[in-house]
Amino acid sequence: MKNTIYIMIGTLLFALAVTQLGMPNSIAEGGIVGIALLIYYGMGLSPSISTPIIFVLLLSIGVRYLPRHMVYKTIFNVVLFSFFIWVFEGMFAQPMEDTLLAAIFAGIITGIGFGFIYQAGSSVGGTSILARVFNQQLGWDLTGTTLALDAVVVIAGIFIIGPVYTMYTLVTLYIGKVVTDFVLGGFDSKKALNIVSPYSEDISKRITHDLASSATVFYGEGEYMKEQRRVLYIVIHTHKLLQLKRVIKEVDPDAFIVVHNVKDVSGGFISGASF
Repeated sequence: MKNTIYIMIGTLLFALAVTQLGMPNSIAEGGIVGIALLIYYGMGLSPSISTPIIFVLLLSIGVRYLPRHMVYKTIFNVVLFSFFIWVFEGMFAQPMEDTLLAAIFAGIITGIGFGFIYQAGSSVGGTSILARVFNQQLGWDLTGTTLALDAVVVIAGIFIIGPVYTMYTLVTLYIGKVVTDFVLGGFDSKKALNIVSPYSEDISKRITHDLASSATVFYGEGEYMKEQRRVLYIVIHTHKLLQLKRVIKEVDPDAFIVVHNVKDVSGGFISGASF
């Protein structure tokens, strides 16, 4: 039930972004929705009609390469999306004076919608179906192939909506990707750090005292000097990153620090990393 609600909310938001911001301002998309929008701009055929047709064609090619649960969820999603497009198309939409503003907010709303859709394990991309076929038959990388197919759709827009609106489309896609990552990973973002220093024990004590956090200790050996060193690993909230780096530099200005982006953290000690 939870997944169904997520799909409905996400698809509703995506349909609103397409009908209220995308279509009135000649902004396209990636995947089968992007193809449907290009058909709409070129021939005037509503995406509510072309989207399910394109999806059925793709599904007939790649259905045997997809997990059953994904097929069912995606069919439901595409039908729901087409229905919402049919409901909202032309209802309120008006071209905006600032197309860039339309592209930005289309990306924000689309990103939130995709976040809900992906949380439910569904998709409206369509090109992922072909990517799975190429992966199974030719061994092509799944993620890279999906990206390449989406890129082909976007580039095709140059010949239909022109280079300027294609660039607006790229703005929408980029912002949508960033917002989707926020929705999936949470707004309470975190960073992971590897710290190598001969003063690692002092750094660890300062981390515990000043930041009320903890660190995990690994032992590594440098290839050049063949010296074994303690390596501290810590996960912290992003807003504490500058404070942590300041603490480290106060103890050892020459400490070797590597910072990683963290998608998701669960369990353990919330403020730091204690395993």
